[in-house]
Amino acid sequence: MGDFLDDRDSWSGVNCSIARAMDIVGSRSTILIMREALLGTRRFDDFVRRVGVGEPAMAARLKDLVTAGVLERIPYREPGQRTRHEYQLTRKGRELLPVITALRNWGDTWAADDAGPSVLATHRDCGHPVHAVLRCGAGHEVGDGEIDITAGPGAIRRG
Repeated sequence: MGDFLDDRDSWSGVNCSIARAMDIVGSRSTILIMREALLGTRRFDDFVRRVGVGEPAMAARLKDLVTAGVLERIPYREPGQRTRHEYQLTRKGRELLPVITALRNWGDTWAADDAGPSVLATHRDCGHPVHAVLRCGAGHEVGDGEIDITAGPGAIRRG
């Protein structure tokens, strides 16, 4: 595997991309908000109802996601009503689709009850199930044990 993994204790985890991603989307409610946003939910009341958290918690999570650049807050106004806001995915937010898909795939296999998964994701064009797949830049499927980890440009060696 190389010197990096053999000598992991000499490298700091302070610049870890996984830890930083978890800082943004690491709570249960945030992942469920992203599930809903990826399914097309846009309005505050719909998020509250579908995710099942209180309004103050929802407001805080949505604010955090807007601050992180995952969602964008867009004003809208229905006739005769005051201006309100809806939440739309940014490119950064849309790129969480494979992550949410992988979590759903894992949950369908390991956490669904005996009745099976509550939703099925299928490819609109052919009807086959959608699965998250790990591929290298050349397009090869990558399986467990087929990944080498080396120090990247942001790796910080402990002093």
